[in-house]
Formats: sequence, structure tokens, C-alpha cells
Amino acid sequence: MSNARVNILFVCLGNICRSPTAHGVFIKKLQDAELSDLIHVDSCGTGSWHVGAEPDQRTQAAAMARGYDLSDLRARKFEDQDFGQYDYILAMDVRNLADVIKDAPYDYDGKLQLFLDYSDVEHLSEVPDPYYGGRDGFDRVLSLIESASEGLVKHLQQDLIGETA
Repeated sequence: MSNARVNILFVCLGNICRSPTAHGVFIKKLQDAELSDLIHVDSCGTGSWHVGAEPDQRTQAAAMARGYDLSDLRARKFEDQDFGQYDYILAMDVRNLADVIKDAPYDYDGKLQLFLDYSDVEHLSEVPDPYYGGRDGFDRVLSLIESASEGLVKHLQQDLIGETA
């Protein structure tokens, strides 16, 4: 378990496109907000077929073009013990959220929700899977994740500042 005050887990299907993008972008946003020491971040997938793999090369290229290095991240599968370690389990889409919720213990008191709940993008609740699309899909995913990351940082700043006041 981390020594951080808040532990956040991003979840998608294979953990090679959306959730590692969220992981890398959010780490950078935390550094910019000087919150890195207070918040631990990880990512995973509900499927196991990419375990140990690095993020998709198209994902890495899109992220690197905006200054996010995802090269050290490796895919892992969501595990039951994640419920005991993470305060926020944020899914990229409804399907993955449903998969996590069905396995949640009755006494889990963290937040299980969609990541885009923290975005200011209207009329969109899911981060679309860019895997079978073109380059523009990866750029769109990155923009959505940047927006949600900024919203989540603001939310956490309010919670952490409110806690210490």
C-alpha cells in the first residue's frame, strides 16, 4: 500500500491505450500542481491479454507529442485487492465500470465512477477506445483525458485543502 493520502486507479479494457494515457497525463498534472507526494496513481485493465506489455505505440506517440512519457508503464489486470488499495477507481467507459462494480465488496467505501465525470466536456461520459481507429482517435482520447485530469486535480486540491484547513 502506498504512503500517499489518496490512491487513484485508472481502468480500461486492455491497459494499453486509455488507462495508461490517463496514468501518464495525471502524473504530470500532479507534478505541475505539486501534489505528487500526496497522491499515488496506477492503471490497469479488466482484461488480461496484454499483461506486461507497454502501452500501444500509437498511444505513446500521441502522448509524447504533448510531453507525456508512457514508456515505463506496463499493463496489468485489475485484481480484487485493488479495492483495498485505491480510494478512486476511475473507469474509461461504462462497460469497464460495470465489470469493476460487479466485483466490488459490499463494504468498499471508495469512489467507483467514470473518469470523464471530472471533465468539463459536455454530453460525453466515456473515453472512446482508439485501438481500432486512426491517429486522430488517439489525439482525441488525449484531449479528453487532459480535461478530466485537470478537473480531478481541482477536485483533489479542494478535498486536500479542506482536510488541512
